[in-house]
Amino acid sequence: MVEWTLDLMNRLGYVGIVLLMVLENLFPPLPSELILPAAGFAAARGELHLAGVAASGALGSVIGTLPLYWLGRAVGEERLVRWADRYGRWLTVRGQDVRRADAWFDRYGWSAVLFGRMVPGIRSLLSLPAGMSGMPLPTFVLYSAVGSGLWALLLSGAGYLLGDHYEVVGQYVGPVGTGVLALLLGYAVVWVLRRRRQA
Repeated sequence: MVEWTLDLMNRLGYVGIVLLMVLENLFPPLPSELILPAAGFAAARGELHLAGVAASGALGSVIGTLPLYWLGRAVGEERLVRWADRYGRWLTVRGQDVRRADAWFDRYGWSAVLFGRMVPGIRSLLSLPAGMSGMPLPTFVLYSAVGSGLWALLLSGAGYLLGDHYEVVGQYVGPVGTGVLALLLGYAVVWVLRRRRQA
């Protein structure tokens, strides 16, 4: 996969970075921790410009978030509430839990989108609740673009500075994403167990 990624970037330049970042949001096993540092290394060799790499990474990332956002908008809160009231007992989720989560996202959604775009593992998943909560598309795109732009600049800048050793970035960032996912899954398990005990 590494060779295919580098080959696509070498052949298509900035367009390749955009395409890879779109895919990264839809197909998480293709990590930005590989794509952007490699593109930063290409910038260090003079094949690309660092600002163009960061902008392309951010653009591809924002485009890649839109399908899940629109899916969340299509499902909507009311349909999910009905589903939770009907089938949620298996997961101890009720319609009022969905409404509470939606209210939380309405209150903190912009910061969740902005900062969550820089957290490996949950970056692409935030689009679904943003769409479900009815976050306005311009607001979602703005905060996604800022968060994605900072993330793209950080990773491509690291690749630029590390040069031939750009792959080290993934070795450090990858475990962080795994840790965040493990914490979220642990929290979900504890929450479900508590709900079952209360029931």
